[in-house]
Amino acid sequence: MGVSDLTEKIIGAAMAVHQELGPGLLESTYEACMAFELVERGLSVDRQKPLPVVYRHVRIDCGYRIDLLVEDLVIVELKAVAELRPIHEAQVLSNLKLCGRHVGLLINFNVKLFKSGIRRLVNELSE
Repeated sequence: MGVSDLTEKIIGAAMAVHQELGPGLLESTYEACMAFELVERGLSVDRQKPLPVVYRHVRIDCGYRIDLLVEDLVIVELKAVAELRPIHEAQVLSNLKLCGRHVGLLINFNVKLFKSGIRRLVNELSE
């Protein structure tokens, strides 16, 4: 399965969660439901995966975590905020860089129209 197919499946799962729950819940609720939905769809998911920083060739645990890592390929950062801000996109791009992945999805569940809460981000430097 290619990354484009995988991101489509992840977005489909997120749409199902949003349709079932709607906006207004805690981010942790959406994370748990997304993990459940993705596993139900046959995908492997790591939740709250530690993301150490490599500084001067030393791995340092700074407390960073990836919300969801799907099929060890796509980072999924979940939000439940009034609106997505540039800092949210910067967070995903930083996470992509730190873990050497190419594609990330930023998904905000606190929206009425679901497609307005999705951003697909690419780390051009990972290849």
